[in-house]
Formats: sequence, structure tokens, C-alpha cells
Amino acid sequence: MARKKTLKDIDISGKRVLLRVDFNVPLDKEGKITDDKRIRAALPTIEYLREKGASIILMTHLGRPKGKVVDELRLDPVARRLEELLGTPVKKVDSVIGDEVSEEAAQLKGGEILLLENLRFHPGETSNDEELARSLASLAEIFVNDAFGAAHRAHASTEGVAHFLPAVAGLLMEKELEMLGSILENPQRPFTAILGGNKISDKLGMIDRFLDIVDNLLTGGGMCFTLLKSKGMEIGDSLFEEEQLESVGHTMRKAEGSNAQLYLPEDVVVAERFEQDASYKLVAVEEIPPGWMGLDIGPKTIETYRRVIAESRTIFWNGPMGVFEWPAFEAGTREIARAVASSGAISVIGGGDSAAALRKFGLEEQVTYISTGGGASMEFMEGKPLPGVEALLDA
Repeated sequence: MARKKTLKDIDISGKRVLLRVDFNVPLDKEGKITDDKRIRAALPTIEYLREKGASIILMTHLGRPKGKVVDELRLDPVARRLEELLGTPVKKVDSVIGDEVSEEAAQLKGGEILLLENLRFHPGETSNDEELARSLASLAEIFVNDAFGAAHRAHASTEGVAHFLPAVAGLLMEKELEMLGSILENPQRPFTAILGGNKISDKLGMIDRFLDIVDNLLTGGGMCFTLLKSKGMEIGDSLFEEEQLESVGHTMRKAEGSNAQLYLPEDVVVAERFEQDASYKLVAVEEIPPGWMGLDIGPKTIETYRRVIAESRTIFWNGPMGVFEWPAFEAGTREIARAVASSGAISVIGGGDSAAALRKFGLEEQVTYISTGGGASMEFMEGKPLPGVEALLDA
């Protein structure tokens, strides 16, 4: 992929900057932010712009209001938290576009910050409406995209505005592209990818891509049972996507002729039903009883995977090994997380549930990098173009 210009490649001194961030943070029932990491991740870009005397118009989405105003998804808690982290006032408006927004933006002085209301309250955001993009662009002189987590969406605030303003990457976006790009283009070897999660349909593209570039591919989670089924194994009531069998068959044949070593679980923890307190037991992967479902990888698999991880120099991990939210089925994900954290390898985590697992087990600080974009990192690693990145100026 061509390198993209960043905010350090252009003159932003004293300019009005439209900055797309990803402040899609979790809220509790009282509307309080339970995890502010996405806000913290954007602070270097915001502080850099303020140091240069730029005035900043922030825009982000929160949740999925589907083009309607949902009071529980207003950005007031985000504005308050950002003020606390920056130690400077953050002015928030209750609209995305309109006269009030235009007036507030025009009055901004260098270093001041204006936060627009939730972009997804406007139906034109997700449809990439040209008029919305034009209106947003009219607020500023330069567009900076720092929302890697939304870069795989061709929305008005990620792709549309780039047609009307000079568009460059923020510091977080630059870091994401560098980290993910480096392990794709020039990984230290052995290079091991670890893929889990529920659906094989979400991961087939990544598996196909990784079979061309990695040395080892470790699989787990619900997705592995469709792989096992394609080999003729009985999987009981384990998660299974029958409509993917033909595609999985092509992938398995590709794996046989690949230089990459594809690993499937040797043993699994199975349960009578999908409930936290269900009866469970350990079985060999060939011996899953009828009516039981696999919810975690077993100790033999963990040991094999741990050995591969220990010998690796580069690791990419996306997707848990089982239902790690429940204590009875957390061991596989926990032990893989510990192995990655202690490996000494360059370790990049593809966001989402893998990042949540690292948080649960207190291992966040022991990996090289955690991507802020689960879906975006997956599509990037598959080699798909990201509309929010493609729209930026080439360096």
C-alpha cells in the first residue's frame, strides 16, 4: 500500500482542522464511560494539533443509533472525559451540522476544541451522503483522519469529506498502518498467526492470506469446528457454518500445499449446553459426544500452541480460543494470552475480543501493540483496501 501523508507532512499551524476520531467507547447504564482507552489513544494527535495552534473540530460516532437521535448515545460524557484528560475546555454542540455548528466552528481560536454530536444521529453518515460530507468539510481547512477503527467504512466522515479537503492521517492512524503493515511486509520469522472467534465466515479471508505469508497458523474458538467438520469429524452441537463448507474445503486444500503449518485443536472442553454453569468435560477432538458443544481448546492443544508461540519472532492474534468470559472455558484464551505476552516476539493484537481478553488477564502492557480497530485490522490483514485510508493523500 502506498504510504499516506500525515499531519506532520503539511502545514497545520493556525489552521482549522476537522479531526475524525474513534470515541466509540462503552457506557454503563448510568451513561458513564467504562473504558476510555480509545479516547486516550487519540490524545497525541489532539495535543500535537494544539501545540501547532490549530483549532480542532472533533467528530466521532458512538453506538448504532441508525440515523436517529438517541439520548443515551449523546457525546456529553465523552466531552467531559476528554476535558479531564486534556485539562482544557471542550465545547460540545448538540448537532452534527447546521448554523449553530458553523458559527461555533468559525469562532474557534488556536488550540480550542469543538466536539460535534454523534455522527450516526445523521442518516447520511453511514450512507456516505455527499451533502453531509460537504457540510462537514465546510467547517475546516484540513481533514485529519485518526479513526483507524472506522477506516474500513466508507462513511461521510471517513471517506466523503476527503473529497472536499486536503486529507491526511493522524498519529494513531499512522501508527496502526505502520505496525500492521510491517508485520505483513517484513515480519521477523518464524511468523505465527493465531485466529479464533466464533465464525469461520469472518476469518476465511484472513486464513487464505496468512497461508501465503506466515510460518504457523494456530486456530481455535467456534470457527475451528467448521474446519474440523470439513475433515469429516463429528463435532456434536458445536458452532458450525454449513454454508461455508465448500469454501473451507478450498482453504484446507490450499493449506496442504502451503509452506505454512496449519494447526487445529487436538482436544477440546465440551459442554452439554451453552450456559455458564453447564456440565463440561475434556475430550479428544475426535470424540466430541452427540449433543455436546466445544467451548474451549484443551491442555494438549494449549501445550502445542505454547511451544509454537515460544519459538516465534512475530505474532498476530485475532480472536479468543473459547468462551473466555466464563471461568470454566477461559483456560485456552488465558494460556495463549500468557504465552504471547511472555514470548519476547513482536506481538500485534487485532483488537476486539482478543484485546478484551488481555485486559481481563492483566496482560495488556506485555504485548507490543493492540490495534484500536478490530474489524479494520482484520480487513487490512486480509489485504482489502480501507476506504478511510485510501481517501488520504499519498506521500
